[in-house]
Amino acid sequence: MKTLLTFFLLSAACACAQVETLNFGARGKLVIYLPGEWKSTTTDMAGQYTLTISPKKESTNASCTITVTFPDVDRYDTRMRLKLRVEADSYSAAEGSVEGKAIAKEFLLRSGYGFYCSFTDPELRGKPSQPGNYKVMSTGKIRLSPEVLIDVTMLADGFKEEPYQQLLGAIEGMEFTPGRGR
Repeated sequence: MKTLLTFFLLSAACACAQVETLNFGARGKLVIYLPGEWKSTTTDMAGQYTLTISPKKESTNASCTITVTFPDVDRYDTRMRLKLRVEADSYSAAEGSVEGKAIAKEFLLRSGYGFYCSFTDPELRGKPSQPGNYKVMSTGKIRLSPEVLIDVTMLADGFKEEPYQQLLGAIEGMEFTPGRGR
């Protein structure tokens, strides 16, 4: 019975989700499911895709940017290399945060692997929400294949708040179908 209920709830969530599909031609296809009330904008400039996700409601203070690149050289062929890169890239954000240190957490992905670091703004902590001024930030990288690398930035008012959790769920629930190569 629990399995049936879980399947029903998951199916209902997918049916209600907004779907964004990025087609990279021979490199593959990325499908992102956005639960809740979100709008998205996609740009393709010089072979680099940027997907910006923002709330439909003005009262929701959150945002996500996903940048897809196609590196010529696979520099992150191991989880450890990618984790170290994410922590190194996050060093400056860590210095000015409540956390004070960049500690990478692993994304729970269906395909590929990735890591992200999370930070809290000490100046906004405990203050009321200000539109466009975010209390928390997570930034990271996902290696979907040797040819597809994603940079992710999520901004919100709290890590446990629903908008942040929806954005994290969209990232972790995305589906990548590899292509036949360059």
